[in-house]
Amino acid sequence: MLYKIDLENILFLDIETVPEVADYAALDDAKKELWEHKSQYQRKEEFTAEEFYDRAGIWAEFGKIICISVGYFHIKGDIREFRVTSFHGDEAKLLKEFKNLLDTHFKYPKNLLCAHNGKEFDFPYIARRMIIHRINLPYKLDLFGKKPWEVPHLDTMELWKFGDYKHYTSLKLMANILGIPSPKEDIDGSMVRDVYYQDKDLERIITYCELDVVTTAQVFLRLRNAELLEDAEIKKI
Repeated sequence: MLYKIDLENILFLDIETVPEVADYAALDDAKKELWEHKSQYQRKEEFTAEEFYDRAGIWAEFGKIICISVGYFHIKGDIREFRVTSFHGDEAKLLKEFKNLLDTHFKYPKNLLCAHNGKEFDFPYIARRMIIHRINLPYKLDLFGKKPWEVPHLDTMELWKFGDYKHYTSLKLMANILGIPSPKEDIDGSMVRDVYYQDKDLERIITYCELDVVTTAQVFLRLRNAELLEDAEIKKI
């Protein structure tokens, strides 16, 4: 089935998220109580709610998106390009810009969204943050009433599971085992909060996010046994 999908119809994406405020102390009392309750199962007795707050970015109710990077194929004859760009900065603004992309260039039934672990993280996170900002959901993220086979989402991790619902494989591990050259990343997901709030280096995070988009596309190519992208085929726009 993967062989039948036109690569030009897929929008590959990745998001980077951080806690909604820099420090736990900046939360009001109501939000502190809600965070304590929300995080209780994950942190158990090992951490206090305050100590655990650096992980708040993984929950859409307590985090925010600071970057959405996207990539798509442009193929003309034998010439193949993978074009990468990013939406970043103010969350409401970047969400509206991303929605505009979906509503104008990727709105057709043939279009699909693809992310690594996207069905569990990226797609619902974006949708929840749009609702919080009172942004109408684009059709590609509005799943209400859709049958499973009508959902226009691809997930490279789900594809690798082959029906094994317990199996989690990171993008970095998949790239390694599939022989995909490792991108020269100088940070990982656990560092994004500090790079954003302490170093205030958003450009470094954007670079990291875009590299993950490229790697996701490379993984998808390998899953359908296609030739990997060469560096010269990847264009930042």
